[in-house]
Amino acid sequence: MFTTRELCFIGIFVAVITVCAWINIPVFAVPFTLQTFAVFLTGVMLGAKKGVTAVLVYILLGAVGVPVFTQFRGGMGVIFGATGGFIWAFPIMAFLAAIGDKLRSVGFLFLFLFVGMIVNLSLGMLWFAVFTQSTLHSAFLAVFLPFILLEILKIIVVIIVGKSIKIALAKARIVV
Repeated sequence: MFTTRELCFIGIFVAVITVCAWINIPVFAVPFTLQTFAVFLTGVMLGAKKGVTAVLVYILLGAVGVPVFTQFRGGMGVIFGATGGFIWAFPIMAFLAAIGDKLRSVGFLFLFLFVGMIVNLSLGMLWFAVFTQSTLHSAFLAVFLPFILLEILKIIVVIIVGKSIKIALAKARIVV
């Protein structure tokens, strides 16, 4: 069970993930979005239980047709479409971010976020290859390789922003 306060924070981060999904640049076979940034930040800020819950609520909202996904889309067609593998990795990413943050080391946090990035890109690539009936090599070139540097940049920003928000909330005596 979650308290009302915890449910509010979960709802806030569902909204953050949604808004970040809507910010996209269609430059590759899969658009560049801030979705993964928001998923990682959710895990860092809310911890494992609340973070994964927020991500699952986000996915469920999208599954029932609420346009929370990239390009204001929703529905099962998105989850089971070409980019569905990326979405399926989101709960794992939030969990890894929460565990990495709990270890209280920037190095461990970076490592866990990096592993989450690899999980996301790998599941997305595999799903994309199956869905488009392409080879793993061509899927790697289309939806994995182009995103590595961008995702590493997002990881660095998540660490900076997450730590900054936590410091500000602590000063304000706000418990997430």
